[in-house]
Amino acid sequence: VQLQASGGGLVHAGGSLRLSCAAAGRPLTDYTVAWFRQAPGKGREFVAAARRTGGYTYYANSVEGRFTIFRDNTNKTTVYLQMDGLKPEDTAVYYCASGSNPILSSIRSASMYNSWGQGTQVTVSS
Repeated sequence: VQLQASGGGLVHAGGSLRLSCAAAGRPLTDYTVAWFRQAPGKGREFVAAARRTGGYTYYANSVEGRFTIFRDNTNKTTVYLQMDGLKPEDTAVYYCASGSNPILSSIRSASMYNSWGQGTQVTVSS
C-alpha cells in the first residue's frame, strides 16, 4: 500500500498539530499503522501504533499522554496522529508506516513495517 504523510509544520512549544497518513489503493483497516520520527543526527524512533485488530494503541513513553493515534472510521484510508503539548524535543521528520501483521512484542520495531510514507517535518520552537 502507498502511504502519504502530511500535516507537519512549525509551531511554538505547547502547541498542537494533527498529522495524517493517507493510503492509496486499500483501506488502512487492513493494517497495523505506526508513526515513527527521526531527528537530525539520530536514528528512527517509534512514536505510536494502532493495531489492525482490537483497537489497541501503543505509545512511546516520551509521547504518552500528549499524542493520540486514531483511525478515521468514516474514511477508512486515513490514520491520524494528534499531537498536543508539543515540545522542542518533538522536532523531527515524522513517518507513517503500515504492516500486515507485526508481532505484538515487536510492534515498536521499524522492521515490522513494510510500507512507508515520505515523511513530514514537524518543528517546535521554544
